[in-house]
Amino acid sequence: MTTSTTVPLISVKNIFQAKVRLKEVAIPTPLSYNYNLSDQLDCNLYLKREDMQVVRSYKIRGAYNKMATMGKDALTNGVVCASAGNHAQGVAFACQKMGVMGKIYMPSVTPQQKVKKVKLFGKEFVEVILFGDTFDDSYNEALKQVEENGMIFVHPFDDEKVIEGQGTVGLEILENCPVSIDYVFVAVGGGGLISGLGSYFKQISPNTKIIGVEPLGAPAMHDSLKAKKIITLNEIDSFVDGAAVRKVGETTFAIAQQVIDDMVLVPEGKVCSTILQLYNEEGIVVEPAGALTIAALDQYQEKIKGKNIVCVISGSNNDITRTEEIKERSLLFEGLKHYFIIRFPQRAGALRDFLNNVLGPNDDITHFEYTKKHNRGSGPALVGIQVNERADYEALVQRMDEHNISYQSVNNSRMLFELLV
Repeated sequence: MTTSTTVPLISVKNIFQAKVRLKEVAIPTPLSYNYNLSDQLDCNLYLKREDMQVVRSYKIRGAYNKMATMGKDALTNGVVCASAGNHAQGVAFACQKMGVMGKIYMPSVTPQQKVKKVKLFGKEFVEVILFGDTFDDSYNEALKQVEENGMIFVHPFDDEKVIEGQGTVGLEILENCPVSIDYVFVAVGGGGLISGLGSYFKQISPNTKIIGVEPLGAPAMHDSLKAKKIITLNEIDSFVDGAAVRKVGETTFAIAQQVIDDMVLVPEGKVCSTILQLYNEEGIVVEPAGALTIAALDQYQEKIKGKNIVCVISGSNNDITRTEEIKERSLLFEGLKHYFIIRFPQRAGALRDFLNNVLGPNDDITHFEYTKKHNRGSGPALVGIQVNERADYEALVQRMDEHNISYQSVNNSRMLFELLV
């Protein structure tokens, strides 16, 4: 990675001071050895469980540290932030603990479950304002409060005091890990966590490799490091909402250039498979961003064999209403779910012939939409088929070809596919 000298690393001293400030606010989360994943990947894997933080993510660390360093006079007019998720909860909890009034702007499309959590953590000290359709709308409106009412803006990542607070995650890892660490995998959104954690590691444990992990649909840091300048993404897949940003921060990018050894991009479908794996095999509930680091390990499997690895589980604020979407995306990524537009002859028995001649013994129709069109020889149906193994798909397609079935795969047609998932 290209080295930048314009912004120094966050000092060890400042991160230690942040730890003292956070003593009665952010709990020191467990660093637990995971036997199952260690065995699967042939390494020694430790999980830094920030999903067990008081607000179920690391964000309280940076938000509180920023506010605690401002002084009472500066906080007289209160604080303001913009967020649709974990940062909002962190700021809200900090407001309640410090007795500081806060305004939290969230997009109007934010699920009510997240809005209720922010109000729960902030109690009477926080006003939630739903504004605009996107984060950018909320962000720009929040900034107006700084100019008009003299409020302090608490940035979700691009602020040295916020980065200092997130750096305490790295401090705790090195304090509690019983072995020397070869690799640390860290989820990357705006870059606050990896900048703080990376700063601490590069000064205290410089031989440890810092690996950033982003969702494939939002590679803001990856593309910026590759271009050696900050890149603004035109479009992103916001599914991994805790790590999906269009643009990383100026300060975080400058530090990231110095501390990140490699970036890994993980498909959103792989994230979904990992969420389900962690729940089914480990009993760990994570949000999509919280699964990123575990989801990246397959790509590093040869390099981490026999090594000591730490994965930061960044958060667990998952909405149960997303479960079906997570299952669907996982099946699609694993090659077990396929959608087709199939043109059936409009005659009695056409569907029966398809079931008897084309569908395999372990294939299952999970979706079927068809409306008969009069005065036509054939009509299209939208069909979802789940197979038992990835290889079964090729056999299914082969049988459709052998029986002259007229079909079109929808999985690779983005516009049609988005109607389904």
